Amino acid sequence: MESLMRNSLLFLSKNRMANRAAKKYGLRFGARRFVAGEQIADAIAAVRELNDAGIVATLDHLGEFILTEEEALESTQFCIRTLQEIEKSGVRSNLSLKMTQLGLDLSRELCMRNMRAILDTAAACGNFVRIDMEDYAHNEASLDIFSELREEYGDTVGLVIQAYLYKSADDIDNLHRFRPNLRLVKGAYKESPDVAYPNKEDVDRNFIHIIEQHLRNGDYAAIATHDDKIIQHVKQFIIEHNIPRSQFEFQMLYGIRTQAQRDLANEGYTMRIYVPFGNDWYGYFMRRLAERPANVGFVLKSLFKS
Repeated sequence: MESLMRNSLLFLSKNRMANRAAKKYGLRFGARRFVAGEQIADAIAAVRELNDAGIVATLDHLGEFILTEEEALESTQFCIRTLQEIEKSGVRSNLSLKMTQLGLDLSRELCMRNMRAILDTAAACGNFVRIDMEDYAHNEASLDIFSELREEYGDTVGLVIQAYLYKSADDIDNLHRFRPNLRLVKGAYKESPDVAYPNKEDVDRNFIHIIEQHLRNGDYAAIATHDDKIIQHVKQFIIEHNIPRSQFEFQMLYGIRTQAQRDLANEGYTMRIYVPFGNDWYGYFMRRLAERPANVGFVLKSLFKS
Protein backbone atom coordinates (compact mmCIF):
# COMPACT_ATOMS: atom_id res chain seq x y z
CA MET A 1 0.00 0.00 0.00
CA GLU A 2 2.80 2.43 0.94
CA SER A 3 4.62 1.58 -2.30
CA LEU A 4 1.47 2.32 -4.30
CA MET A 5 1.02 5.67 -2.56
CA ARG A 6 4.69 6.55 -3.13
CA ASN A 7 4.43 5.76 -6.84
CA SER A 8 1.22 7.78 -7.11
CA LEU A 9 2.81 10.80 -5.41
CA LEU A 10 5.85 10.62 -7.68
CA PHE A 11 3.55 10.45 -10.70
CA LEU A 12 1.61 13.47 -9.47
CA SER A 13 4.85 15.40 -8.88
CA LYS A 14 5.25 15.64 -12.66
CA ASN A 15 1.70 16.81 -13.34
CA ARG A 16 1.87 20.25 -14.96
CA MET A 17 -1.78 21.13 -14.35
CA ALA A 18 -1.40 20.44 -10.62
CA ASN A 19 1.81 22.46 -10.61
CA ARG A 20 0.00 25.47 -12.12
CA ALA A 21 -2.77 25.17 -9.52
CA ALA A 22 -0.18 25.04 -6.73
CA LYS A 23 1.40 28.28 -7.97
CA LYS A 24 -2.02 29.91 -8.07
CA TYR A 25 -3.01 29.02 -4.52
CA GLY A 26 0.37 29.51 -2.88
CA LEU A 27 2.05 27.69 -0.01
CA ARG A 28 -0.96 25.91 1.41
CA PHE A 29 -1.69 22.21 1.95
CA GLY A 30 1.13 21.81 4.48
CA ALA A 31 3.92 22.84 2.12
CA ARG A 32 5.14 25.53 4.51
CA ARG A 33 6.58 22.77 6.65
CA PHE A 34 9.10 21.92 3.92
CA VAL A 35 9.46 25.21 2.00
CA ALA A 36 10.85 28.37 3.65
CA GLY A 37 8.65 30.78 1.67
CA GLU A 38 8.19 32.26 -1.77
CA GLN A 39 10.62 35.21 -1.65
CA ILE A 40 14.39 35.51 -1.15
CA ALA A 41 13.75 37.50 2.04
CA ASP A 42 11.79 34.54 3.46
CA ALA A 43 14.68 32.21 2.69
CA ILE A 44 17.31 34.53 4.18
CA ALA A 45 15.25 34.83 7.37
CA ALA A 46 15.02 31.03 7.63
CA VAL A 47 18.78 30.69 7.15
CA ARG A 48 19.51 33.34 9.77
CA GLU A 49 17.42 31.39 12.27
CA LEU A 50 19.35 28.22 11.45
CA ASN A 51 22.68 30.07 11.75
CA ASP A 52 21.66 31.29 15.20
CA ALA A 53 21.35 27.61 16.19
CA GLY A 54 24.84 26.83 14.86
CA ILE A 55 23.57 25.33 11.60
CA VAL A 56 24.60 26.31 8.06
CA ALA A 57 22.43 26.08 4.95
CA THR A 58 22.16 25.70 1.22
CA LEU A 59 19.42 27.67 -0.54
CA ASP A 60 17.50 26.27 -3.49
CA HIS A 61 15.18 28.43 -5.59
CA LEU A 62 12.60 25.88 -6.67
CA GLY A 63 11.64 25.63 -10.32
CA GLU A 64 10.44 22.93 -12.69
CA PHE A 65 8.90 22.66 -16.16
CA ILE A 66 11.10 25.33 -17.80
CA LEU A 67 9.80 25.62 -21.35
CA THR A 68 11.45 28.75 -22.80
CA GLU A 69 14.79 30.54 -22.85
CA GLU A 70 13.13 33.46 -21.09
CA GLU A 71 12.06 31.24 -18.18
CA ALA A 72 15.56 29.77 -17.97
CA LEU A 73 17.08 33.25 -17.89
CA GLU A 74 14.61 34.34 -15.21
CA SER A 75 15.63 31.35 -13.08
CA THR A 76 19.30 32.15 -13.67
CA GLN A 77 18.82 35.74 -12.53
CA PHE A 78 17.04 34.52 -9.41
CA CYS A 79 20.02 32.30 -8.57
CA ILE A 80 22.37 35.25 -9.07
CA ARG A 81 20.25 37.49 -6.84
CA THR A 82 20.19 34.77 -4.20
CA LEU A 83 23.99 34.61 -4.12
CA GLN A 84 24.13 38.40 -3.89
CA GLU A 85 21.60 38.47 -1.05
CA ILE A 86 23.53 35.78 0.83
CA GLU A 87 26.64 37.96 0.63
CA LYS A 88 24.75 41.14 1.50
CA SER A 89 23.02 39.61 4.53
CA GLY A 90 26.09 37.82 5.83
CA VAL A 91 24.25 34.55 6.45
CA ARG A 92 26.18 31.29 6.18
CA SER A 93 24.73 29.54 3.17
CA ASN A 94 25.66 28.33 -0.28
CA LEU A 95 23.41 27.68 -3.29
CA SER A 96 21.90 24.54 -4.80
CA LEU A 97 20.29 24.41 -8.24
CA LYS A 98 18.89 22.13 -10.90
CA MET A 99 20.23 22.53 -14.41
CA THR A 100 16.83 21.88 -16.00
CA GLN A 101 15.84 25.22 -14.43
CA LEU A 102 18.62 26.81 -16.46
CA GLY A 103 17.48 25.38 -19.77
CA LEU A 104 19.26 22.00 -19.97
CA ASP A 105 16.29 20.44 -21.76
CA LEU A 106 16.29 23.28 -24.29
CA SER A 107 19.99 23.21 -25.16
CA ARG A 108 23.30 22.38 -23.51
CA GLU A 109 24.76 25.67 -24.75
CA LEU A 110 22.01 27.69 -23.05
CA CYS A 111 22.45 25.79 -19.79
CA MET A 112 26.25 26.25 -19.85
CA ARG A 113 25.89 29.98 -20.48
CA ASN A 114 23.54 30.32 -17.54
CA MET A 115 25.67 28.10 -15.29
CA ARG A 116 28.76 30.20 -16.02
CA ALA A 117 26.91 33.41 -15.17
CA ILE A 118 25.93 31.91 -11.81
CA LEU A 119 29.38 30.51 -11.08
CA ASP A 120 31.02 33.83 -12.01
CA THR A 121 28.84 35.44 -9.35
CA ALA A 122 29.56 32.70 -6.81
CA ALA A 123 33.31 33.08 -7.37
CA ALA A 124 33.07 36.85 -6.96
CA CYS A 125 31.11 36.36 -3.70
CA GLY A 126 33.44 33.65 -2.40
CA ASN A 127 30.59 31.16 -2.32
CA PHE A 128 29.84 27.64 -3.53
CA VAL A 129 27.19 26.19 -5.89
CA ARG A 130 25.91 22.62 -5.75
CA ILE A 131 24.44 21.05 -8.89
CA ASP A 132 21.55 18.81 -7.84
CA MET A 133 21.27 15.49 -9.63
CA GLU A 134 17.87 15.00 -11.22
CA ASP A 135 16.30 11.92 -12.78
CA TYR A 136 18.29 9.29 -14.65
CA ALA A 137 17.53 10.85 -18.03
CA HIS A 138 19.73 13.82 -17.00
CA ASN A 139 22.43 11.85 -15.19
CA GLU A 140 25.13 11.59 -17.85
CA ALA A 141 24.61 15.16 -19.03
CA SER A 142 24.96 16.38 -15.44
CA LEU A 143 28.21 14.46 -14.94
CA ASP A 144 29.58 15.77 -18.21
CA ILE A 145 28.69 19.40 -17.49
CA PHE A 146 30.00 19.19 -13.93
CA SER A 147 33.33 17.84 -15.19
CA GLU A 148 33.68 20.72 -17.65
CA LEU A 149 32.72 23.35 -15.09
CA ARG A 150 34.96 21.82 -12.42
CA GLU A 151 37.92 22.30 -14.76
CA GLU A 152 37.00 25.97 -15.12
CA TYR A 153 35.76 26.89 -11.62
CA GLY A 154 37.50 24.45 -9.28
CA ASP A 155 36.06 24.20 -5.78
CA THR A 156 33.32 26.74 -6.54
CA VAL A 157 31.11 23.94 -7.91
CA GLY A 158 29.99 20.58 -6.51
CA LEU A 159 27.61 17.78 -7.47
CA VAL A 160 25.13 15.26 -6.07
CA ILE A 161 25.48 11.47 -6.40
CA GLN A 162 22.48 9.16 -5.82
CA ALA A 163 22.94 5.84 -4.06
CA TYR A 164 19.99 4.13 -5.72
CA LEU A 165 21.75 4.06 -9.11
CA TYR A 166 23.89 1.02 -9.88
CA LYS A 167 26.51 3.22 -11.53
CA SER A 168 27.19 5.61 -8.66
CA ALA A 169 30.28 3.90 -7.23
CA ASP A 170 31.89 3.99 -10.69
CA ASP A 171 30.92 7.65 -11.07
CA ILE A 172 32.64 8.48 -7.77
CA ASP A 173 35.80 6.72 -8.95
CA ASN A 174 35.70 8.64 -12.24
CA LEU A 175 35.20 11.98 -10.47
CA HIS A 176 37.95 11.40 -7.90
CA ARG A 177 40.50 13.08 -10.21
CA PHE A 178 38.79 16.39 -9.36
CA ARG A 179 38.88 15.81 -5.57
CA PRO A 180 35.21 16.89 -5.70
CA ASN A 181 32.83 18.06 -3.00
CA LEU A 182 29.96 15.58 -3.44
CA ARG A 183 26.56 15.52 -1.78
CA LEU A 184 25.67 11.84 -1.29
CA VAL A 185 21.94 11.00 -1.19
CA LYS A 186 19.74 7.96 -1.53
CA GLY A 187 17.70 9.39 -4.42
CA ALA A 188 14.11 10.59 -4.73
CA TYR A 189 12.98 9.86 -8.29
CA LYS A 190 11.07 6.88 -9.65
CA GLU A 191 13.52 4.91 -11.81
CA SER A 192 13.51 1.65 -13.74
CA PRO A 193 15.05 -1.41 -12.05
CA ASP A 194 17.27 -1.54 -15.14
CA VAL A 195 19.26 1.40 -13.73
CA ALA A 196 18.37 1.64 -10.03
CA TYR A 197 18.04 -0.63 -7.02
CA PRO A 198 14.32 -1.31 -6.50
CA ASN A 199 14.66 -2.42 -2.87
CA LYS A 200 15.31 -0.07 0.05
CA GLU A 201 17.74 -2.49 1.70
CA ASP A 202 19.98 -2.47 -1.38
CA VAL A 203 19.83 1.33 -1.61
CA ASP A 204 20.82 1.65 2.05
CA ARG A 205 23.70 -0.79 1.56
CA ASN A 206 24.98 1.08 -1.48
CA PHE A 207 24.57 4.42 0.30
CA ILE A 208 26.92 3.27 3.07
CA HIS A 209 29.29 1.88 0.45
CA ILE A 210 29.62 5.14 -1.50
CA ILE A 211 29.94 7.20 1.69
CA GLU A 212 32.86 5.04 2.81
CA GLN A 213 34.34 5.03 -0.70
CA HIS A 214 34.27 8.81 -0.99
CA LEU A 215 35.67 9.36 2.52
CA ARG A 216 38.45 6.83 1.94
CA ASN A 217 39.34 8.74 -1.21
CA GLY A 218 40.04 11.72 1.04
CA ASP A 219 37.42 13.87 -0.69
CA TYR A 220 34.79 16.08 0.94
CA ALA A 221 31.46 14.36 1.60
CA ALA A 222 28.14 16.07 2.27
CA ILE A 223 26.17 13.16 3.74
CA ALA A 224 22.48 13.85 3.26
CA THR A 225 20.35 11.57 5.40
CA HIS A 226 17.72 11.51 8.14
CA ASP A 227 18.48 7.85 8.90
CA ASP A 228 19.82 7.38 12.43
CA LYS A 229 21.46 4.05 11.58
CA ILE A 230 23.46 5.61 8.77
CA ILE A 231 24.38 8.63 10.89
CA GLN A 232 25.69 6.35 13.64
CA HIS A 233 27.57 4.25 11.09
CA VAL A 234 29.30 7.36 9.75
CA LYS A 235 30.22 8.52 13.25
CA GLN A 236 31.86 5.17 13.98
CA PHE A 237 33.53 4.95 10.57
CA ILE A 238 35.27 8.32 10.88
CA ILE A 239 36.63 7.36 14.30
CA GLU A 240 37.95 4.00 13.10
CA HIS A 241 39.59 5.54 10.02
CA ASN A 242 40.86 8.79 11.61
CA ILE A 243 38.84 10.95 9.22
CA PRO A 244 38.72 14.58 10.38
CA ARG A 245 35.35 16.26 10.83
CA SER A 246 36.57 18.94 8.43
CA GLN A 247 36.28 16.38 5.59
CA PHE A 248 32.52 15.91 5.80
CA GLU A 249 29.22 17.35 6.92
CA PHE A 250 25.76 16.02 7.62
CA GLN A 251 22.84 17.43 5.66
CA MET A 252 19.09 17.29 6.20
CA LEU A 253 16.04 18.87 4.63
CA TYR A 254 14.29 21.96 5.95
CA GLY A 255 11.40 21.07 8.23
CA ILE A 256 12.41 17.45 8.81
CA ARG A 257 13.91 16.21 12.11
CA THR A 258 14.73 19.66 13.43
CA GLN A 259 15.79 18.40 16.86
CA ALA A 260 18.18 15.88 15.31
CA GLN A 261 19.68 18.73 13.27
CA ARG A 262 20.35 20.74 16.42
CA ASP A 263 21.72 17.73 18.26
CA LEU A 264 24.31 17.04 15.57
CA ALA A 265 25.33 20.70 15.48
CA ASN A 266 25.67 20.70 19.28
CA GLU A 267 27.91 17.63 19.04
CA GLY A 268 30.30 19.66 16.92
CA TYR A 269 29.46 18.24 13.49
CA THR A 270 28.93 20.57 10.55
CA MET A 271 25.18 20.43 9.98
CA ARG A 272 23.80 21.93 6.77
CA ILE A 273 20.10 22.29 5.96
CA TYR A 274 18.75 22.24 2.42
CA VAL A 275 16.36 25.21 2.39
CA PRO A 276 14.03 25.41 -0.63
CA PHE A 277 12.01 28.52 -1.48
CA GLY A 278 10.01 30.02 -4.33
CA ASN A 279 6.51 29.73 -5.77
CA ASP A 280 7.31 26.66 -7.92
CA TRP A 281 7.26 24.34 -4.91
CA TYR A 282 4.79 21.67 -6.01
CA GLY A 283 7.14 19.05 -7.50
CA TYR A 284 9.57 19.28 -4.58
CA PHE A 285 6.73 19.01 -2.07
CA MET A 286 5.24 15.92 -3.71
CA ARG A 287 8.63 14.17 -3.73
CA ARG A 288 8.99 14.85 0.00
CA LEU A 289 5.57 13.26 0.58
CA ALA A 290 6.59 10.29 -1.56
CA GLU A 291 9.71 9.75 0.54
CA ARG A 292 7.54 9.43 3.63
CA PRO A 293 3.87 8.87 2.76
CA ALA A 294 2.98 9.23 6.47
CA ASN A 295 3.41 12.97 5.88
CA VAL A 296 0.19 12.88 3.85
CA GLY A 297 -1.67 12.76 7.17
CA PHE A 298 0.04 15.99 8.20
CA VAL A 299 -1.09 17.60 4.95
CA LEU A 300 -4.70 16.51 5.42
CA LYS A 301 -4.72 18.01 8.92
CA SER A 302 -3.40 21.27 7.45
CA LEU A 303 -6.22 21.33 4.91
CA PHE A 304 -8.89 21.14 7.58
CA LYS A 305 -7.19 23.87 9.60
CA SER A 306 -6.89 26.27 6.63
